[in-house]
Amino acid sequence: MVDRLKGKVALITAAGQGIGRAIAESFQREGSQLIATDVDAKKLTGFGQAKCLALDARSTEQVQALAKDIERDFGAIDVLVNCAGYVHQGTVLDCTEDVWDFSFDLNVKSMHRTIRAFLPGMLKKQRGSIVNISSTVSSLHSVPNRYAYGATKAAVIGLTKAVAADFIKQGIRANAICPGTIESPSLQGRITELSQQSGRSSDAVRQAFIERQPMGRLGTPQEVAWVAVFLASDEASFVTGQTHVVDGGMAM
Repeated sequence: MVDRLKGKVALITAAGQGIGRAIAESFQREGSQLIATDVDAKKLTGFGQAKCLALDARSTEQVQALAKDIERDFGAIDVLVNCAGYVHQGTVLDCTEDVWDFSFDLNVKSMHRTIRAFLPGMLKKQRGSIVNISSTVSSLHSVPNRYAYGATKAAVIGLTKAVAADFIKQGIRANAICPGTIESPSLQGRITELSQQSGRSSDAVRQAFIERQPMGRLGTPQEVAWVAVFLASDEASFVTGQTHVVDGGMAM
């Protein structure tokens, strides 16, 4: 299908690589008026006519300023996709105060910032779709050495359901996508880090990630993006407050 998002203004955070980029590219193919943001604006290449902007989702001032600029130039957005995130590897004993605070600031509070900034515009026109990237490693499922990460992604699910419940009668839908292990630059970084820490080869570490996926392979960013397109589109007009698991059977 094409033009499933035609006429919709969509803003995506962390659109420079991985899941965020796949979602941004898919939205553009489906006809949305795309606003792609990333903390590193150099990653936002190849989007053609899209509006590409640097945004640190950890900065309340930047998010609020962006919301004012977008409303001035585009009006209220129709779709907000929150993709910014960080994966800390370790147990509670490895989690310092700084790691805990950074993880929650980027993985959860960034979504609080963008929703607070862009929701009022959606409410004015009584429609909008919010899509938050959570994880299978959350309140749905646990794996070793994901203490801070799992806690943040569980919080994302709670945040999403709260927004959905509060604004369901005002035309706002909010849903979370919960990916399993996805092939991405972020995963490659974790593989390299674990290889250096453990002394195992990168291939051995990668294979361990694959083996924890019941389907026997890693997911792709595009497989997550297809779900995001559905949730942003009018096809999902009766869908809100849900966790949409894209994990190759990991949480069965």
